[in-house]
Amino acid sequence: MTVRVMLISPAMNAALREARFDGDAPLDPSGRERARAAAGAVPGAGPALSGPSERCRETTAALGLAAQPEPAPAGWDLARWSGRRLDDVAAAEPAQVTAWLDDPSAAPHGGESLRDLVRRIGGWLDSLGGPDAPGTSFLAVTETAVVRAAVVHGLRLPAKAFWRLDVAPLTLTELSGRSGRWNVALGRPLTTPPAG
Repeated sequence: MTVRVMLISPAMNAALREARFDGDAPLDPSGRERARAAAGAVPGAGPALSGPSERCRETTAALGLAAQPEPAPAGWDLARWSGRRLDDVAAAEPAQVTAWLDDPSAAPHGGESLRDLVRRIGGWLDSLGGPDAPGTSFLAVTETAVVRAAVVHGLRLPAKAFWRLDVAPLTLTELSGRSGRWNVALGRPLTTPPAG
């Protein structure tokens, strides 16, 4: 059975503007406004899911989706770096940041390594495309790291390719196929259709 998994990256918040490690912060006013404006452009799907972060839940609500918070597509667990600015961590722990960027198995922050993130998100993605899947079409508002990890897994890219993928706020990335064989349509902006 072919499955369609649509991943929407959440709207802008202060943590993203300040290049903070996935701090669970609410949307900022412009992010909330842009999400509300994009509500009409969200494609129809079967079950709608939301990552558990406040940013994902608020984006989901602003898009007008009735979605259940889902722990499986939670953002990257960066443990003690969570909420801190990248510049601050790089200044205080330059060797650890270098190791984290160079080695997909490194987790100097005490949380998930990149390899662990890709494995976790790949397992979740494949469960949606597996024989026991509850439907054929899913929509999930998930953190950008989750979208990037899903693309790495779906296309069987090396883990280090994660760092070469950019996911803008409020974009749609679609994976279609089934467990072990996915096609990817990347980063379509959610914009409202023209009045007509």
